Amino acid sequence: MIALLLDIANILGGLLLAVPLFRGLPNVGDPIGRFTDKIAPWAWLVGLLALITGGYYLIVHLFSGPHVFHFEVVGIAVGVILLWDRLTGRRALTVGGENPGGQGVLSGRALLLAIFGVIAIIVGLQGLFTPN
Repeated sequence: MIALLLDIANILGGLLLAVPLFRGLPNVGDPIGRFTDKIAPWAWLVGLLALITGGYYLIVHLFSGPHVFHFEVVGIAVGVILLWDRLTGRRALTVGGENPGGQGVLSGRALLLAIFGVIAIIVGLQGLFTPN
């Protein structure tokens, strides 16, 4: 059950991080953008879930598991990124370009976070189909 929560947190957190990249896609960007706009107020909860479940599995696999898996490392990173503004008071999810709505040119940190969001989505989907 905790593995499912980690996978869901990776997928939702990845969607929240990759939304500036997805908004540029025709026929796909608008529905994904509307969905992430609805869950954006709960991004801190997704980050907390990713941080807790990823940390749990990191501790379990460090002491009794075969080795550390990439699922928990990505989950911890997603949790820290989504909670960054609450932890430090600075906004982490800045989007490049002049448009505050997020449909500008992606560059720098915004592009890196969007690409990491796509990686988190892939890792979350992989975790759904990988046996425990």
